[in-house]
Amino acid sequence: MSPHEPLDSDAVLWSAEPAERAGRPLLVLLHGYGADERDLFALAPHLPGDFVVAAVRAPLAPPFPAPGYSWFPIEGLESRDAAHVTSAAHRLVAWTDAAAGASDRIGLLGFSQGGAVALQAMRLEPQRYRFAVNLSGYVTPGGLPRDAELADRRPPVFWGRGTHDDVIPPFLVEHSTQWLPDHVDLSGRVYPGLTHSVSEQELADVVTFLDKQLEQLADDAG
Repeated sequence: MSPHEPLDSDAVLWSAEPAERAGRPLLVLLHGYGADERDLFALAPHLPGDFVVAAVRAPLAPPFPAPGYSWFPIEGLESRDAAHVTSAAHRLVAWTDAAAGASDRIGLLGFSQGGAVALQAMRLEPQRYRFAVNLSGYVTPGGLPRDAELADRRPPVFWGRGTHDDVIPPFLVEHSTQWLPDHVDLSGRVYPGLTHSVSEQELADVVTFLDKQLEQLADDAG
């Protein structure tokens, strides 16, 4: 079990009641800055129904008057400290331990900040998460102790971003472009004209990716 405090279990939206979750793979949704668990949960009806979907809430409140919640600060010098991303990822791992027990049939889907936390959690616990979807997000710079283990495992990662996304700094995009192919089985797409958002085409590509992960999970259980 992680020594870090887990996320708020009362602020999680589930696509299935407890009695309907046993034996099914879990897909955890991580929203972006200023949003909450309801944001990405709106995608749940469009995602493959074999997954149990859980949309979690980030632990921090942004400075007033920003709405919603955040995974880590983006203001001032605090935004440059990778330890904040790692702390949020530890809390996600702790929540996963509490919610899913020993199951390793778990994937992550994050948008923006949520995408960064998803990848950071996978770096912390390479055996815990089977795959990740990173939408308009990035890889946090700086090494972590199990990065080499992640590179050996090479879990599937889908990374989608838009050509007109002016929210994620170019240096983070460049870092992610270089880092991801060396550590994961990378697939994804750059969407012409897309801003810091998710398009219908991107959602369709995500569904295709998730269907492939379900096929692999079925083969492994085979």
